[in-house]
Amino acid sequence: MILTAVCALLASCGQKWQESDGDGYMVVTQKNGQTLGYSPESGVQILTKGGYAFKDLNRNGKVDPYEDWRKDPLVRAKDLASQLSIEEIAGMMLYSAHQAIRGPEITDAQRKFLAEDNVRAVLMTSVSSPADAARWNNNVQAFVEGKGHGIPANNSSDPRHGAQATAEFDAGNGGTISMWPSSLGMAATFDPALVEEFGRIAAQEYRALGIATALSPQIDLATEPRWSRFNGTFGEDPDLDTDMARAYVDGFQTSEGDAEIKDGWGYDSVNAMIKHWPSGGPEEGGRDAHYSYGKYAVYPGGKLETHLLPFTEGAFKLRGKTGMASAVMPYYTISWDQDPSGGQVGNSYSKYIITDLLRDKYGYEGVVCTDWGITNDYFHVEGFEGKCWGMETLSVAERHFRVIEAGVDQFGGNNDKGPVLEGYQMWVDKYGEASARTRFEASAVRLLMNSFRTGLFENPYLDPAETAGIVGKPEFMEAGYKAQQKSVVLLKNHGKVLPAARKLKVYIPQYYVPGRAAMFGGQASAGRWVDPVDEAMVSRYFEKVSDPRQADFAVVFINAPASGSGYDVADRGKGGNGYVPISLQYEDYTAADARETSIAGGDPYEDFTNRSYKGKTVSTSNKSHMQLVRDTRKAMGSKPVVTVVNISRPMVMREIEPYADAILLSFGVQNQAVLDIISGAVEPSGLLPMQLPADMKTVEEQFEDVPRDMQCHVDADGNAYDFAFGLNWSGPIDDARVRKYK
Repeated sequence: MILTAVCALLASCGQKWQESDGDGYMVVTQKNGQTLGYSPESGVQILTKGGYAFKDLNRNGKVDPYEDWRKDPLVRAKDLASQLSIEEIAGMMLYSAHQAIRGPEITDAQRKFLAEDNVRAVLMTSVSSPADAARWNNNVQAFVEGKGHGIPANNSSDPRHGAQATAEFDAGNGGTISMWPSSLGMAATFDPALVEEFGRIAAQEYRALGIATALSPQIDLATEPRWSRFNGTFGEDPDLDTDMARAYVDGFQTSEGDAEIKDGWGYDSVNAMIKHWPSGGPEEGGRDAHYSYGKYAVYPGGKLETHLLPFTEGAFKLRGKTGMASAVMPYYTISWDQDPSGGQVGNSYSKYIITDLLRDKYGYEGVVCTDWGITNDYFHVEGFEGKCWGMETLSVAERHFRVIEAGVDQFGGNNDKGPVLEGYQMWVDKYGEASARTRFEASAVRLLMNSFRTGLFENPYLDPAETAGIVGKPEFMEAGYKAQQKSVVLLKNHGKVLPAARKLKVYIPQYYVPGRAAMFGGQASAGRWVDPVDEAMVSRYFEKVSDPRQADFAVVFINAPASGSGYDVADRGKGGNGYVPISLQYEDYTAADARETSIAGGDPYEDFTNRSYKGKTVSTSNKSHMQLVRDTRKAMGSKPVVTVVNISRPMVMREIEPYADAILLSFGVQNQAVLDIISGAVEPSGLLPMQLPADMKTVEEQFEDVPRDMQCHVDADGNAYDFAFGLNWSGPIDDARVRKYK
């Protein structure tokens, strides 16, 4: 109370700021100036200059240019970068491994990499609660505020707004965070304005959790239908992907009104790290580059420039004032035969991909951060370990040097500054001390800009009560739920069996969820039979019966075919090369039409370069889902069968389409949103953001890098399941969206 009274007295004498207690930190508010937050335990003092308050982050008793919030962020970043030691810059060039937030306290491991390795970019995963996340953020910020030059932590997140199929939506209730369709589902709305709205809402929730950088959007052009990461993209059309990319980044990065600091940046802004340059979409055979067996992206159609469009014409040419996405992540892949010098190395190691194309040709000025773990060793072709593609024979330190030499600023998933410092010394040995200092400062400036522009140097602290009121608040939950409804695609409606009248008797069979091997470092799961929809949920719309003979119609929930990753250790054990097909059909598939010789190949753990799987057979783990549709058709006789497919990439529809009167595609949404459409509460409006192939022959014959080059399935009503196709109650949709993008 005495402090507040003194501040009020000083204000009457020309001081323009007042200080008050926050939740474990101090808040400085000032007239026509920035609000400051600091921890009394950090050792930081408040200095007054011209009546305004400034944080003395380096504790030297004066207001340095980087501490002066009135100055341009670039001026501040250059000043601070010039003051930093190489050890401090090396720490800024690190990006932490995944950090689960299980409570408000900082772990010993986190204290170590924050203090000893100077890490300031922290990747958050799960959080125990929004309030815990806020308090953890405050503890982290107080801890680093007292170190060195007081550089705040710039916390980040992979996408965290996915929907839970069984979750219940109630317009009056909030949640732990708003739930939206997958990126592919948002693409199915064909509505960039909706994606921009998502960005604005998600940014508010992120900032309330202490997150100032989004490791998204994934704007790879998904021209390879078998790729496992298809679901995280905006589909295969370059025009739609470009517009969605631009809208997403504008939504995340733009601050307005009192929240804006300068040029659209401010306290509501979240840095968007777009990924993956120059595209992870054209993976040969659909195999993914998290593993050595999927390290190659190929361009048989010569369409590299098409894959760049979502970056160069979308995320680099925003409509909002922030101008361009603040960060870029290259993919793990080797972009096969794209470097004129002949280099076959992962994108982050390629000076051609990073400097010649991204920096020089397209003028990109922001941060470039590697994907996670690219400098680490690996020990098996199928191992989820390091991903040092093309640089396997180099040491870890040499890999760091080559990444820096290529023009990259930051190392994803590396908490250890040691190899970065070794890379610095290699630069000194090759180019000289002055050149090395200049190169490291250039990266430091880019990295610091993303913290200055988002206001972290002024106030990185959060009020946990405010956080709890923002994250998942009812209006955000409602916006996400409406987006889910708009994303559902009605693919078939033979005889206009939908919408179904409420209170009809419905039969919904259980389906089998097969066990799943651990992927991307996650946990394996056992197979089980499940009820796809809670009976209480169904009862809001229909009367659920267990005997199909008593039902008026049936709804069958299934998942799209799942056939594995394109590599089989058992095949290798039998004398094969390990490479097998990835199938988009339920029935066993033999790759009679695959390439005799793969386009790309080669690995230190292989004594061959031909990765062909021609003639090999693969089975899906969920063939029972196809059989469930057929069995239900038989059990229902002439009564309607509605099939709901949870889909994450293209699939062959000919195996189930003849057995269903109606088909809906669900892109990772709540089942309640699907029931809204089946019951007629909402009219379907989603459109296919991809082609659905007629068969696996057309999948094998399409080019990995070419959009929309497959023969599409044609159903019993004569409708081709092509890009931009979808039905409403009147029939095929032909609106402004279709006319613009088809």
